[in-house]
Amino acid sequence: MSFSFTGKPKCRLAFALPLSLLFLAMSPAGAEEQSAGEPVIQAAVPGQSSTLKQLGAGYTLNLRGIEGSDSVNFDVRTDRVVTAARLNLEYSYSPALIPDMSQLNVLVNDQVAASIPLPKETAGSLQKQVVEIPPHLVTDFNRLTLQLIGHYTMQCEDPQHSSLWAKVSNSSELQLELAPLALPNDLSLLPVPFFDRRDARRLELPFVFAETPGNAKLEAAGAVASWFGSQASYRGAHFPVLLGDLPAQGNAIVLVTAGQAPGGLQLEAPAKPGLQLVTNPNDPNGKLLLVVGRDDQQLKQAAAALVSGTRVMKGEQASVDAVSQLRPRKPYDAPNWLPSDRPVQLGELIEAKRLSVAGYDPGTISLPMRLPPDLFTWREKGVPLHLKYRYTPQPVSSNSSLLVSVSGKFLKSLPLPSQEHLKDDQTLMARLKQDETLLREANLTVPLASFPLQSSLQLRFMYDYIKQGECRDIIIDNMRGTIEPTSTLDLSDYRHFIALPNLGVFRDSGFPFTRMADLSETAVVMPDGYGAAEVSAVLDVLGRFGDSTGLPATAVSVVQAGDDAALRGKDLLVFASGGNQPLLQRWAEHLPVSLGGQSQFQLSDLVYRVRDWVSGNDRIDQRPSNSSIALETGAVDNYLTGFESPFDSGRSVVIIAGGSPQGLGEVAAALAAPQDEDNSIQGSLAVVNGTRISSLVADEQYYVGDLGWFRHVQWWLSRHLGGTLLLTAAGVALTSVLLFLSLRARARNRLKD
Repeated sequence: MSFSFTGKPKCRLAFALPLSLLFLAMSPAGAEEQSAGEPVIQAAVPGQSSTLKQLGAGYTLNLRGIEGSDSVNFDVRTDRVVTAARLNLEYSYSPALIPDMSQLNVLVNDQVAASIPLPKETAGSLQKQVVEIPPHLVTDFNRLTLQLIGHYTMQCEDPQHSSLWAKVSNSSELQLELAPLALPNDLSLLPVPFFDRRDARRLELPFVFAETPGNAKLEAAGAVASWFGSQASYRGAHFPVLLGDLPAQGNAIVLVTAGQAPGGLQLEAPAKPGLQLVTNPNDPNGKLLLVVGRDDQQLKQAAAALVSGTRVMKGEQASVDAVSQLRPRKPYDAPNWLPSDRPVQLGELIEAKRLSVAGYDPGTISLPMRLPPDLFTWREKGVPLHLKYRYTPQPVSSNSSLLVSVSGKFLKSLPLPSQEHLKDDQTLMARLKQDETLLREANLTVPLASFPLQSSLQLRFMYDYIKQGECRDIIIDNMRGTIEPTSTLDLSDYRHFIALPNLGVFRDSGFPFTRMADLSETAVVMPDGYGAAEVSAVLDVLGRFGDSTGLPATAVSVVQAGDDAALRGKDLLVFASGGNQPLLQRWAEHLPVSLGGQSQFQLSDLVYRVRDWVSGNDRIDQRPSNSSIALETGAVDNYLTGFESPFDSGRSVVIIAGGSPQGLGEVAAALAAPQDEDNSIQGSLAVVNGTRISSLVADEQYYVGDLGWFRHVQWWLSRHLGGTLLLTAAGVALTSVLLFLSLRARARNRLKD
C-alpha cells in the first residue's frame, strides 16, 4: 500500500503492511488483549483530583440572576474509564432567596447530576457539600456547569436583581476514580496513549535506548520528542531517558537498531525502517512504541515517518519504504506562528464555530496569536486589523458594544447601534428584515510593541439589559454575535530585525533556532562522555521548540565540539554538565561567566532594576557589564548564556550548562517553569539556583535580520546623536558648496552678457 501527498503535507511516505521484522515476547495478559481486540477494563489506577481553578476557573464563580450559570471543562483519557465521581463543593448564596423556589444545580454535559436546596438557615455563609456524580454522565470530553435558579419574591421580580446571587469557590474540587481501559495495539490511535489531549497534566514520556545514543540516533529521538512537545503544547513535556531498561510501568518510546534491543525485547534483525506498537511486558496497562531500523539512518527514516504520517497508519506495525521532503522550509513558516508575509484570516486561528456567541453576557472570543519574536516595531503604528462582525440589533439600547482587547489590555470599543439608531438608514433596515443579524466592518490598528510573544486577540459582545418596568422585565435570550472568519490581521509590513543575545525570546519561542521551523539551521553540540541526564535535557529543550513552532525538528543536527566543519553556518545550542564541554574553554573570552576551580561572573546595573527588563527600548535595556565577582567556593554553577558565534557573524550560540547532570536538568526545567518579573530568564546570562532564576547581564552585542538600507540608516541615526550631527553638517556643507557654485556660475553668465 502506498500513499502520496500534495498541497499542505510536506512529506511523501510509503508503507508496507504487515511488518514481519519485529517480534515481542508479550505477557499472557497482553496476548489475551490482542486476541480479543476489544478494550478491557482492568484493576483500578490512582484517581484524578482537580480544583475548579486548575480546570480553568481563575476566579470565584459568580452566579447572578434568576438563571445564572458558569462552566468549566474536564476530560478523561482515552485509556481510562470513570468508576466514581464526586464534587467537593464550597459555596455561599444570598439570604434573600426563597428556599422553595431556589436551588443550586450541578450539571455534567447538560444533564442534572444534583440539585442542592438553599435553606434560609445557612444563607450568607460558606457551605461545603459533597455531590456524588453518576459515572455514566462522564464521557471523554465533559462540561461541568454550576447553575443558580433563584427567586426573591412571589410577585413580579427583576430577573437581574442584586439579591439574586450565589458564589462557588474555585477551590471546589472534582475527584474522579478511574480504572484502566486496555486499548488495542493500533497505530491509528497515535499519539494516544503516549499523549492524550484529554489529559491537561504535563506530559511525562520516557525514551528508551539500548545504550547511550550517538548523533544520528539522537537526531531521530529529537524529531520524535519535538513532535510530542508540539502535541503537548501548553501542558509542557518532560522526557526521562532510560539506557538498557524498559520502564517498570506506563508508556515509553523505544528506539532500536539491529542487535540493540533494550530490556530483554526479543527482536529479529529489521530489513526496513518501521514502527510497532506493543504492550509493555512490565505493565499490562502500558504501551511501547518501537521505532526501529537496521542502522541509525533507517532509524531517522522511521522517526520521520512517525512524526509525518501517523494519520495514514493502522494496525500493529508498519514498515517504511521511503520518506522524502517535497519542498524546503522557509524562514518564519512555523505553523504556530502568525504569517508575516501575508494577511492572515481570523478563521485560520480558531475553528469557525468558536467565532460565534449567544446571550446578553456571552463569553469572550479569544484568538491565539503567537508572534515571530523578531518583528521590528520601531516607529510602527501597529498591525492593521480589518474586522467584520455580525450582531443582533436591540430595539432600544445606548451602551451595547464590541470590546476589542489584546492579552487583557483594552484597545477599543465598537458601538453596536440599536434598531432605533438605525431607523434612518433604510438600506440597513431592509437588510435586517431579511436577516436578524447586521454585518458591520471596522479598521483598527493593533500595537504590538508592548504585547507578549504569546498573545491573544480578545473580542467580546456586550449588550444592554433594558428594564421595561414592573412585571414587564423578562430576559429573552435571542442576542447573537459573530466575528466573520474572513476578518484579517496583516503583519506583512513588519521587518524582521532583533538585538541578540536575548534569552527571553529563547525561553519564550526558541528563537533564533526556531526561525527555521524544522531546525535545519541548528546544531546541537553535545558534551564529552554524556549520559542519560544530558540526553533528557536535549529532548526537553527540543520538545519546547516543537511547542513553539508546532512542527517536529526533523532537520536538526547533533554534533561534537571538535567537529569545526559541522559548527560553521549554524546556530549552536551547546550543552554542558560539569567540565565535559570543550567549547567552554575554547570560547572563554566570549562568556560572561567562567566555571572551573574559580567561578567568575560579570554583572551589570540591570540587577538593580525593579521594573520589567524589556521596556520596548533596547537602549534602555542595554546595560554593559561594569563589574565582576570571583568566588572560590559557594558559587551557583547552573546557567544559560548567549553570544554571537565565533565561527559566523550573525549566527548565535546559546549555552545550557550545569555543574552536574542534575544541575543541567534544573536548567532545562527552569526553561519550562512559569516566569514572573522577579524570577525570569532575560538578557545574555541567567543563573539558575534550584527554582530561583537571576538574570545578570543584558549586553546587546549584535543584530540579526534585515531592515533594508534606508530604514537601517534611519534607525542608526536615531541611536547615534553624533552621527546625526555629522550627517547634518555634511548636508549643510554640501548644500552650501552647491549653492556657491550655482551662484558663481550665474554671476559669470551675467558678466558675459
